[in-house]
Amino acid sequence: MSRLRTVLVALAALPAACSGPAIDELLPPFRAELQRLAAEAAGADRIAVTGLDGWVFFGPELHHLGAGRFWGADASAVSRARRPVDADPLPAIQDFKQQLDRLGIELLLVPVPPKATIYPDKVSEALTIPIPVPRLDPAHQAFYDRLRADGIEVLDLTDLFIRERFHPEGALYCRTDTHWSGTGCTVAATAIADRVKSRPWYDELTTERFGAAWYTTSITGDLTRADGVPESREELRLRGIVVGGPRPGPVPPDANSPVVLLGDSHNLVFHVGDDMHATGAGLPDQLAFELGLALDVVAVRGSGATSARVNLLRRAQADPDYLGGKRLVIWCFAARELTESDGWRNVPITP
Repeated sequence: MSRLRTVLVALAALPAACSGPAIDELLPPFRAELQRLAAEAAGADRIAVTGLDGWVFFGPELHHLGAGRFWGADASAVSRARRPVDADPLPAIQDFKQQLDRLGIELLLVPVPPKATIYPDKVSEALTIPIPVPRLDPAHQAFYDRLRADGIEVLDLTDLFIRERFHPEGALYCRTDTHWSGTGCTVAATAIADRVKSRPWYDELTTERFGAAWYTTSITGDLTRADGVPESREELRLRGIVVGGPRPGPVPPDANSPVVLLGDSHNLVFHVGDDMHATGAGLPDQLAFELGLALDVVAVRGSGATSARVNLLRRAQADPDYLGGKRLVIWCFAARELTESDGWRNVPITP
């Protein structure tokens, strides 16, 4: 048995009362294994890392989770940004918050936890992870605390997702795709909606009821389309959301909505169809159901770090009154973007 596996097996056997010290000892070998897997994939020009029991992980996400601290003086050493000046996510997030404050618009930051944070026991046979699964992302926790100290509201889904990782409707992430599952975005939507409903202005909004029904579908995950991973259909549960009328259909985004959903493809998967697998069952749809309110969706298939904010600016350039009726921006993107994006630039949101 390897030294790494020996250490982790021993840690898994420790009683819950020793969970603090055990985590401190578990983190270095956990990060080392993630870094090894990510480097091995990158060296072979692959993005997919085959885990256990049919699970496949995104190499850049493993790199991010193994990187440790990623802001301030540490940013340029671990970031994949094209320019070192754009490596640190903190100034760009702070700037975006300040711009929204000046416009009287609130910000809710919702990073999507890495799949390996919620299912670390599926990453590698070299790892034996204690059950219940502990939090293995102290860098995220410290960064979110830093943002909160600046008055930025962060909804950290990690603890909730760890509790719900055996959800009766299925795992919270696709086994063979880079995105969360239909179940994952439904759990996230409930938590986000709770935050939105706590706003005093929410009770002043005109809301409506939407229909919802769970169904089963199958997808071909984006991590099986290359890199030698066997392509197979993955079965998922989705909660489809429909607006009523003589011909029911998915809830269309509303450009006049007071709530903007901004970010990356986690806001598009199961929502726009085609390579995003389905329509009417993604995060915008689940939020519409939970809030009784269609959202404005400003999301991109690329990076949710800078590109999505550029698209928000373009909306404001096309319509000078666009931001006038907005009350809240929900900025939802994969947490891996904190190091794996092409950079965190300051972007104006008004022309």
